[in-house]
Amino acid sequence: MNEGLIAQETAISLRGAAVRRRHFTLGPLTLDIPRGMVTAVVGPNGSGKSTLFRLLLQMEPYDEGEAKLLGERVGPEGDERRKTRVGFVAELPHPYENGLTAEEKARFASAWYPKWDWDRYRKLMRKFEAEGGTKLRKLSKGMRRKVELAIAMAHDPELLLLDEPSSGLDPFAWKTMLEELHRYMEQGDRTLVIATHITEEIRRLADYVLFLHRGRSLGLYEKDQLFDAWRVFAIQAAPGLDRARLLALPGVQGAAEAGPGIYRLESDRAVETEEACAREGYKQLSAQRMELEDILACLVRKEEAGR
Repeated sequence: MNEGLIAQETAISLRGAAVRRRHFTLGPLTLDIPRGMVTAVVGPNGSGKSTLFRLLLQMEPYDEGEAKLLGERVGPEGDERRKTRVGFVAELPHPYENGLTAEEKARFASAWYPKWDWDRYRKLMRKFEAEGGTKLRKLSKGMRRKVELAIAMAHDPELLLLDEPSSGLDPFAWKTMLEELHRYMEQGDRTLVIATHITEEIRRLADYVLFLHRGRSLGLYEKDQLFDAWRVFAIQAAPGLDRARLLALPGVQGAAEAGPGIYRLESDRAVETEEACAREGYKQLSAQRMELEDILACLVRKEEAGR
């Protein structure tokens, strides 16, 4: 489901793509992530965010379907050169790099990326106030994150995949990261896909939000439409009103009695729900935008009920 996704060139295209492992399955996923936009991937721990990134980079072979990255098929027969157009920061550092310094890792990376820019790398390292001469294993989590970001962005990739990039960053470094990501996107032809659980990052950066749960997509939504459409209402009606009657109202995704004759409604079509309540004679006490976490919880409940 691609809610509100306009027809445009895609950076990532999945058609029934699935990764099947003994204890976890990702997919099948069918979706298009637009080029030139920021898409936030949101979901609980273990929902498949990291597996999705590994699939796209061919670090995790998929078992069925089709995946395309920047127009090229992902798979053994795909063109490996597409990886030089992608920057990636993994959620967890690679242990085999622990013995390297940032400068040593940068020199290694520069050999793989034709567009590597040492000036850009050093400017990013200065902006992040990152340490270049210390072994990576001796760096704090936040400091190593700064190094990883600088290296991932130094070759000005067409597509930037960031898996929980702000993990361990202090508030100043987090603000600097947002500024650099905004600057990266200002070129207009760059694409950012960021897995994050920080609502403020999504509000400041994202154009689209992809929800994952237990390896399945709960929908790809245009962010502003998402926050505009979802509301939580408090209404007053007859005590003991049948919950099924409330759930039958247009747009209502969740309903619960909050007190005698007071009901809480969660809706993904706020205007329609408000009009239906008025027709039924229910008194509206309040209406508030739903937070991202509450929207996700509602979508998860709906998915579980469908299963």
